[in-house]
Amino acid sequence: MKILFAGDASNMHNCLAHQLRLMGHEATVASDGSRWMNTHRDINLVRGPGKLGALRYVMAIKRALPLMTGYDIVEIASPIFLRLKPHRIARIFDYLKANNGHVVLSALATDMVYYDACHDGHTFRYSDYRLGDEPSPYVGSSEYIAQQQDNWKEPFMREHSDHILSGVDGVVACLYEYYAAYKPLMGDRVVYGGLPIDTDSLEFRPLEKAPDKVRLFIGIQRDRHVIKGTDRLLAAMKRIHDRYPGITELDVVENLPYDEYTRRMRDSHVILDQLYSYTPATNALIAMAQGLVAVSGAEPEFYDLIGEQVNHPIINVSPLVEGDIDRKLSWLVEHRDQLPAMARASRAFVEKHNAAPVVAQRYLDYWRSLQNSD
Repeated sequence: MKILFAGDASNMHNCLAHQLRLMGHEATVASDGSRWMNTHRDINLVRGPGKLGALRYVMAIKRALPLMTGYDIVEIASPIFLRLKPHRIARIFDYLKANNGHVVLSALATDMVYYDACHDGHTFRYSDYRLGDEPSPYVGSSEYIAQQQDNWKEPFMREHSDHILSGVDGVVACLYEYYAAYKPLMGDRVVYGGLPIDTDSLEFRPLEKAPDKVRLFIGIQRDRHVIKGTDRLLAAMKRIHDRYPGITELDVVENLPYDEYTRRMRDSHVILDQLYSYTPATNALIAMAQGLVAVSGAEPEFYDLIGEQVNHPIINVSPLVEGDIDRKLSWLVEHRDQLPAMARASRAFVEKHNAAPVVAQRYLDYWRSLQNSD
């Protein structure tokens, strides 16, 4: 097959494209490299600052469009798959749809459908936006304002989202949350794909015995510190370090490129990632593949969706339970003799559910089902 990925997030599309090439397919990534992550792309669509950066960006897209035709599948990274105003994105979407085979949406980031699900009061017990019946710390924060999250309420954004959703042939969700949000709206047109992890490139370094000191690792995205809950996770890490000063170490990194980020975490034992998630996301899965234990989201709904009844290696922390993070981190430190077995279980989990060949095959099966239904 011949596949075009338009846009990327957290290296997801690039990882899929790499695996698809290994499987004999042709895959092209047109993206901005997931911003500061600077991941690989075949067509460079980085938007620079100011009016000059905007002009160069538009010219780069115009030059790229003739190269973005004749594909069997176009997979777009969310309805906002380019850094343009919605009405401009809609015209490019229509061009891609008219000049390629099937167009599929990757549900991999906040969009109108996920935003609505987070606010409907019944899809999730908690989310980036709500903790039970109360707003999350993110709502009203400077991050929220900077990222213009209220735009999803605006008619022009809803019109754009409706235009994209009415035009795509299907949706592949990379996380449980996006699947749960899209399923009531899209029915059988949405499937779960999962996040691809290049396990072959991530060396598994198993612990042979309990470490003398438990090294806790956290990666911070400067403009997504509150929405991810890393502010609360970092505070808990510091409290645990104060409580166990002789047997804990902290490693805190910020906005590192993808390759440097994966290298930096290698010598740690536990990663803290995403407080408000039902699902382990890319950072946690990359760490697990290398033998770290993930403190993240892993609710029963997620395990049920992927059909995993036995191996539950992620330490699920609830933002709704006071002191839950501290208690579970304390348990890990006090029971550090369990870390070697938990590390092996973490690697096994990623190999079974998120290894790039496994996820790529799910995508291929879905794309072929679209072709076969023509």
